Amino acid sequence: MDNLFYAMAFIIFLTGFWIMLSHANLIKKIIGMNIMESAIFLFLVAIGYVKDGNAPIIAEANPGITYVNPLPSALILTGIVVSVSVTAFALGLVVRLYQHYGTVDVDEITRMRSEEL
Repeated sequence: MDNLFYAMAFIIFLTGFWIMLSHANLIKKIIGMNIMESAIFLFLVAIGYVKDGNAPIIAEANPGITYVNPLPSALILTGIVVSVSVTAFALGLVVRLYQHYGTVDVDEITRMRSEEL
């Protein structure tokens, strides 16, 4: 049961990866990318988890207390900011592609581009 969080993160990551590979709709690909990012965040939280750990706020010096490492939480906050900005940029690109081609299907866009050349 100790590796349950790692296994769940792996399953969620594979689900997002499958969505990205199996769908031609660009919006669904972005959703799959977000699912993969969430799995990575879960994995980082699982790495930083310490059973019976306390917050790393030292009020009184006590060498017998186990503290939780705050670095994974900081990395996750940074990752969330980056993932939101990447998602916004990707959605902006999809809007521009839809305005130009009239579709968000990758296969249709590829076919239209090959006809233009």
